[in-house]
Amino acid sequence: MITETTIPSLDIAAIRRQFPVLHREVKGHPLVYLDNAATSQKPKVVIDALVDYYSGYNANIHRGIHTLAEEATAAFEATRDTVARFINAASREQIIFTRGTTESINLVAQTWGRRQVNKGDEIIISGMEHHSNIVPWQLLCLEKEAVLKVIPVLDNGELDLDAYKALLSPRTKIVSIVHVSNALGTVNPVKEIIEAARQQGAVVMIDGAQSSVHLDIDVQALDCDFFAMSAHKVYGPTGIGILYGKKELLENMPVFQGGGEMIKEVSFEGTTFNELPYKYEAGTPNIADTIAFKAALDFVTETGKGRMRQHEDQLLAYATDKLQQLPGLRIIGQAAEKISLVSFIIDGIHPQDIGILLDTQGIAVRTGHHCAQPLMHRFGIPGTVRASFAVYNTMEELDRLIAGLQRAIKLLA
Repeated sequence: MITETTIPSLDIAAIRRQFPVLHREVKGHPLVYLDNAATSQKPKVVIDALVDYYSGYNANIHRGIHTLAEEATAAFEATRDTVARFINAASREQIIFTRGTTESINLVAQTWGRRQVNKGDEIIISGMEHHSNIVPWQLLCLEKEAVLKVIPVLDNGELDLDAYKALLSPRTKIVSIVHVSNALGTVNPVKEIIEAARQQGAVVMIDGAQSSVHLDIDVQALDCDFFAMSAHKVYGPTGIGILYGKKELLENMPVFQGGGEMIKEVSFEGTTFNELPYKYEAGTPNIADTIAFKAALDFVTETGKGRMRQHEDQLLAYATDKLQQLPGLRIIGQAAEKISLVSFIIDGIHPQDIGILLDTQGIAVRTGHHCAQPLMHRFGIPGTVRASFAVYNTMEELDRLIAGLQRAIKLLA
């Protein structure tokens, strides 16, 4: 049996002590939290950053000249610098704060898309997209009478790259693709996808909601035009995320929302707009959560993504092996390259019933279509049970998951 001691450089017990919620009970059982793809738990440094802001220097940012405002502004902007380093952006001005990946995709669709996409133009997404990377492009296609094309998904949960290359044409304006599937765990070859799109002069947007916590992200090496991520997937707070964009694109896109901060001068005769990145940050931002976002990224960087990924890969291998031994269980999505997520069904048992029974044992998993209904339809299923692993999860917790599933099969099959 694989144990945490196979990775001496990571002290999982010490890491777990940093996460207060992991030490509670649910329905009389110690919590086993395996819903990390939906949102990761928060270490104490993130919680402390929120408390410190509200109890020590709560103030609005950028325009105040008093001490609290200057302290808040400095902490807020320090997060922008940290994000830029985290994804290797060329400049801090390319980091736009949004509410998360969903708003980032909508921002691009409603600004770049409205200006660049015309009747008959084509937009390419894939069959494994989250709804947040489907609906904004559908709305744009309806408005502009453009064509939405979809890359097929193979039986093993990988994209059909030959079909993708056949879909590309001189009419392709943008390819918007998920880096890692939230429903299957598949890691898509985005570098190859970007290079193929370049040959047709298309712009590429990457949904990095799932990849940003597991994979090293280098937006310059990828050469993507846009990249989106959410803090709450990276051990940070909810309600904050970023859009990265190439500077020349961001500078030439129209504004997204009107209000304070995104302006330079306002009169009743007309308005001029602020420089990057503030051009896209109208109104009072989510200051506290933005500041705490830095603490989350620092936690990931200090822990070490490579070491985290090594531990998570071992969790995935162990869980996959044990799950495949259960009668009637079928894993959906067995791509050659995956992050630490396993999605499965059990013959004759609805995923929701499994989730409810596991919850009675203190085990939190996600059930349903995972905001990827077209993908579920492609596999001919209503949904799956999804167990997703983070750095603080243990082999012992996976053993409890397997025991819980054995009980579910005995009671429900």
